[in-house]
Amino acid sequence: MNAIPLIAVDIGNARMKLAAFQRESTEAVLRPASQLTLEGSRPVWDRLRPWLEELGHGQLHWFIGSVNRPAATWLLDWLRANRPADPAVMLAAGDLPLEVRLQRPDMVGIDRLLDALAARRLRETDRPAVVVDVGSAITVDLVDGDGAFCGGSILPGIEMSARALHEFTDLLPRIAMSDLKTPPPALGNATEPAMRSGLFWGAVGAVQQLTEKLAEECGSDVEIFLTGGAGEILAQLLGPNARHVPQLTLIGIALAANAEPTARNAP
Repeated sequence: MNAIPLIAVDIGNARMKLAAFQRESTEAVLRPASQLTLEGSRPVWDRLRPWLEELGHGQLHWFIGSVNRPAATWLLDWLRANRPADPAVMLAAGDLPLEVRLQRPDMVGIDRLLDALAARRLRETDRPAVVVDVGSAITVDLVDGDGAFCGGSILPGIEMSARALHEFTDLLPRIAMSDLKTPPPALGNATEPAMRSGLFWGAVGAVQQLTEKLAEECGSDVEIFLTGGAGEILAQLLGPNARHVPQLTLIGIALAANAEPTARNAP
């Protein structure tokens, strides 16, 4: 196995998350040694250089999972200009040691597949898992008992829905939901509290219902893994089978990077 420390990069629509992983053991791959988050629309590259210097390694191996093509291009351009000796891999569905039981695995968002790969490793053996990523969009996906990705659902994220309420109406205000730390009251006593209630509890209800439906599909009790901005709050509301893993996508990238080349391209 290549001993070069790896940098996992999860490029979403709102943020670029980076994590350094060591490769001494399987457990090390599940725990990032250091993390950095940059804004996805306007990355401040001046923050990246000192973070890399603190890692104390000359060469690094980059593995990138991206659903934001412009931001991925910015990162690759920065690497070419500033770290030309570092190898970089842009991950695709065929690079993951994960069976995808869909007709077009290449058309599935790489973030969904990386989340599924991490959940497959973290779940109890042979137990199905539902994977919920609460980002710009909310995805609710099923990993079956065999560890295969079976698909799922995509719906607007909480912040996206808040923006739509403002942009597609005349009088509803633009409210921020990205800084939500605690569940809002269900009973809104004015327009903005009512919007917060509907946006948050509507998302919770959708995730709960989809999780139950996916559990019915596989006919057994499921583990639930949540990641993304509001993942921690939702995990507290979904019961004892729900687990918040904020680095889920980054762990999936590290697992893909550490897979043997033949396993990476296996169905």
